[in-house]
Amino acid sequence: MALKAVHVSDVPNLDQVPDNASLSLYSTRFPKGVDMGRGNAYRIPKFLMIGHRGHGMNVLQSSDKRMRAIKENSIASFNAASSFPLDFIEFDVQVTKDGCPVIFHDDLILSENNGTVFERRVTELSLAEFLCYGPQSEPGKVGNTLLRKTKDGKILKWDVDTDDPLCTLQEAFQQVEPSLGFNIELKFDDHIVYQPDYLIHVIQAILQVVFEHAKDRAILFSTFQPDAALIVRKLQSTFPVFFLTNGGTEIYYDVRRNSLEEAIKLCLEGGLQGIVSEVKGVFRNPGAVTKSKEANLSFLTYGKLNNVPEAVYVQHLMGIDGVIVDLVREITEAVSEMIKPSKAGEEDGKLQAAAKPQFSERELAFLLKLIPELIQH
Repeated sequence: MALKAVHVSDVPNLDQVPDNASLSLYSTRFPKGVDMGRGNAYRIPKFLMIGHRGHGMNVLQSSDKRMRAIKENSIASFNAASSFPLDFIEFDVQVTKDGCPVIFHDDLILSENNGTVFERRVTELSLAEFLCYGPQSEPGKVGNTLLRKTKDGKILKWDVDTDDPLCTLQEAFQQVEPSLGFNIELKFDDHIVYQPDYLIHVIQAILQVVFEHAKDRAILFSTFQPDAALIVRKLQSTFPVFFLTNGGTEIYYDVRRNSLEEAIKLCLEGGLQGIVSEVKGVFRNPGAVTKSKEANLSFLTYGKLNNVPEAVYVQHLMGIDGVIVDLVREITEAVSEMIKPSKAGEEDGKLQAAAKPQFSERELAFLLKLIPELIQH
């Protein structure tokens, strides 16, 4: 699907933001003076910590209770995350059939009635229908049972220790600590070929909410959908856009999704500001980090290995700009011990490594050669 087929010249007021709207990735924590309308050069001055779907994703079949502690992508999860030294929370946004941006990860939403499982596409529900699933805000009201399908096809009841109602993007802006940045993932189905007009419609709905409610909150957009990434960058120049990629760990029909080299190419051609890669893709191809830096692209990662402190620290040494994590408490504590902020008087954004762990350049080179071998198994 070629971006040249997209006509956005008649889109009204999408780049007319309030005077106090967040510019770029900065609010109080980022240096000012970044012009998002000129190219894609742009600097993140510290190692970013980002909470995955808030306080962490839910893995219902996991024996680790931490993966079932708080309902992911909920106001309760976002506010729980805000009590830790995070810079951003990451969450998934889709748009209902009546045009409301809602926060939910899966393409399909599942429920059960009299022993029969029903599934519906989130984007084919109205807002009222979407909000009828799971626990309800209204006292005494009972919502539809909420189920979830695992990758291997098992259907489980969505049981967590702290449950919470489904929510909209607007509610997140209104009810979550304003100093916490939002990494808004524009969520689309991998198995659908989207027409440009539909992508524009969805992105317009999301941008309208963001522009109305961002105020001073730091915002960044990300998406696995290449055309959506290019369109959201074309429709606005206020907030940075990152391209999400599996970094070659999975193969797709769209070749732009199949390697870090393709991700870099897409960012440069489309004026995007950075990449968010599955961390295994980085460890298998560490040279791509150097190439992205040479191209003035920021680089973030996600994935299970980001719940391992040593893997996070190695990424810091590699020059990765930040990580998206599930074990928010454990990883923020580990990072605060391993990486100290700069001393007074030093250049803003400069980091110092703490006393442990330490790696020489030779040891780091050895690790980077060893890790790709380890993660193949």
